[in-house]
Amino acid sequence: MKISTMLSYAGGFRTAAAEVVELEKAGLDLVWVAEAYGLDGPSQMGYLAALTERVEIGSAILPIYTRTPTLLAMTAAGVDTLSEGRFHLGLGSSGPQVVEGWHGVPFSSPIGRTREIIDVCRQVWAREAPLVHEGQHYNMPLQPGVGTGLGKALKIIAHPVRPSIPIWVAALGEKNVAMTAELADGWIPMLFIPEKAREVWGASLDAGAAKRDPGLGPLQITVGGLLAIGEGDDVIALRQLARPMVALYVGGMGAKGKNFYNDVVRRYGFEKEAEAIQDLYLSGKKAEAEAHVPDEFLEATSLCGPESYVAERIDAFRQAGVSHLQVTPVPVGDQRPVDLIATVKKLAG
Repeated sequence: MKISTMLSYAGGFRTAAAEVVELEKAGLDLVWVAEAYGLDGPSQMGYLAALTERVEIGSAILPIYTRTPTLLAMTAAGVDTLSEGRFHLGLGSSGPQVVEGWHGVPFSSPIGRTREIIDVCRQVWAREAPLVHEGQHYNMPLQPGVGTGLGKALKIIAHPVRPSIPIWVAALGEKNVAMTAELADGWIPMLFIPEKAREVWGASLDAGAAKRDPGLGPLQITVGGLLAIGEGDDVIALRQLARPMVALYVGGMGAKGKNFYNDVVRRYGFEKEAEAIQDLYLSGKKAEAEAHVPDEFLEATSLCGPESYVAERIDAFRQAGVSHLQVTPVPVGDQRPVDLIATVKKLAG
């Protein structure tokens, strides 16, 4: 099992980037870089590529609506070149609030678009022939009668470092997870309870796996939670730090009936809690919404406690098929983030 983490923004980007250099020395395998509606991801990932030597760098995520499929392929090839083959392309739809509110682009057909983007990216990187893609959502070159009629099938000028770059997809819905299991190299879920993952996503994963090209290898999974190692109730209590984030996603990331995270929590069996969190959050009562996040849920989605307990949680994630344990280090006492990464690297084997 590999160890990954999300790039932190708490102290500013340069501070976070310098920390990644230290985490690399401690054994960190992969750092994920978010984009959302903050700084763009590729410029940050290029900077990290220049600072580091071994750690892999992934986008989590580049929203599919913000770039053309070929630009996504070119961006991935660019960061992969700068990092000498250490890049992972994490894709996702984001959500209607960001896509339509921030980017001004209609949020439509996320699964179909992702499927076509994966095909285009792999064609571009393979560089076997000029790109020709005829799809429902994208056509390269444009079809006759659309545009000037001067479009020409082209091949990427640069030679990508690798003919195939790992593609990960952030997916929660049943159909999207099935598509991910069929086509992607890796899966980025969220709010993942390892003991209940099969119950929620098993049918979708199996349906996708049945259509999967054996050449892709097993589906990789990156997920985890807060990491705090130590004795005492104060360490266990650190899992409460995730409460505001869970309330934000379950309550505020989407409207009624259009919140993927809320749907997942309901499918775990927390229907009443999910409804209460959303109602309170959308009415502006954020603190009350946070109070309704079940302690059971916070425990199941974190790794906070004595080293032996953390080892048990790591094993639960491993048994659920997690290939990249994604942790957010929370130091205790004189601990440093690098100490926690080194310890969890040892525990994960």
